Amino acid sequence: MASLPRIVRTAHRGGALEVPENSMSGLMAAYESGTAHVIDFDTRILRDGTMVVMHDPTLDRTTFTGGPVRGLGLRDWQGVRLRPEASLPGNWRAERPPTVAEVLDRFGGRIVLMLEAKDPKSLRALAAMIKERGLARSVLVNSNRPAVALHAHRMGLTAQLWRSARQMRTDRPERWARFVDVLDVDYKARASDLVRAVRSGIPRVWAHTVVTPAQRDRALALGCDGIITDAPALMARHPVEPQVEAQLRAARLQ
Repeated sequence: MASLPRIVRTAHRGGALEVPENSMSGLMAAYESGTAHVIDFDTRILRDGTMVVMHDPTLDRTTFTGGPVRGLGLRDWQGVRLRPEASLPGNWRAERPPTVAEVLDRFGGRIVLMLEAKDPKSLRALAAMIKERGLARSVLVNSNRPAVALHAHRMGLTAQLWRSARQMRTDRPERWARFVDVLDVDYKARASDLVRAVRSGIPRVWAHTVVTPAQRDRALALGCDGIITDAPALMARHPVEPQVEAQLRAARLQ
C-alpha cells in the first residue's frame, strides 16, 4: 500500500468492460498491461470451504452453467467454465474461474490486490490465506459493512469499506477513520457527500465504478485520490483534464 501513487487506478474485477470479469486471463491482462495500480476481484466460499473468485451468488450470469456457488465443492468447481461477454474486445477462451489461493499465489507481492469478501463468514479463512503469504499490507479486504471492516482491521488486515450513493447521504465516515484504510465511494454521490468522505480522516478515498474520463475527473476534482474502474486501459489512454491536474498539483503543495 505504501508504494501506491498519489492517484490510484484500480481494475474492477480486472476491468470488466475490457476483459472477462474475475477470470485469471483477465486479471493477468490487467497486470501485464500496466494500466492499473491495484487489481480487484470478488470472493465466495464453496460448500467444502474452498475460497473461489466469483461476484454473483449464482453461476447463471457469467458461466455456461447455473445454480448457487455455495452448492459446489472443489471437484465441481473444476468443471465450471466462464462465458466471456460477446461485447468484450479481443478473443477470450472459456476458462475455469480461479480459486482465491491461485490469485494470491499468482499476483501476491507483485501488485496490490483488492478482494471483496462476499461471504463475511469467510473472513477468518481469508485472513489466514493472506497472512500465511505475508500479504497483510498489500491485500485490501473490502466489504459494504462497517462491522466487517472493523473485524478485518482487528484481525490485522488492511480494511476497505465501500458505500453506495444512497448510503452516503446519511453516513458519518469520520466514525470509521480509526479502522478503515480505504473508503470506496460511489462516484454518483452528491458532491457534498463526496467532499465529506474526503475530509473524514480516512487515509485514502477512491470512487467506484468509473467508466468514463469525465466521471473520473469529477471524483478527482472533489478530492478523491483514486478510482475503481471497469475500463482501466481507457482511463490510462485519456489523461486527466488540465484544470483538474492543476487542482491536484495545488492540493499536493498545501
